[in-house]
Amino acid sequence: MLNNAWLVLGLIGQAVFSGRFLLQWVYSEIKRRSVVPMAFWYASIIGALLLLCYACYKKDPVFIVGQAGGLLIYVRNLHLRRRPRKEPATESSGLAS
Repeated sequence: MLNNAWLVLGLIGQAVFSGRFLLQWVYSEIKRRSVVPMAFWYASIIGALLLLCYACYKKDPVFIVGQAGGLLIYVRNLHLRRRPRKEPATESSGLAS
């Protein structure tokens, strides 16, 4: 029974993780340009976390390292997207163009 729960968790994680590409494609079609929406990064994090849990359960070091590494990148990208943007430097700030 517990084994089936882990399998379901792994399958849900894979569905969320794979679905992020469909999400990005549809969003880009709506915008008529290539865009990576915030939801892509949230889906990446959720999918990676679920898959990391499953990988830990399976005790698969290759799978664990792959998901953990990706998770760090997704969290960092989300952080970069969420922080306020600085205004571009101007000549009056002493920086050359």
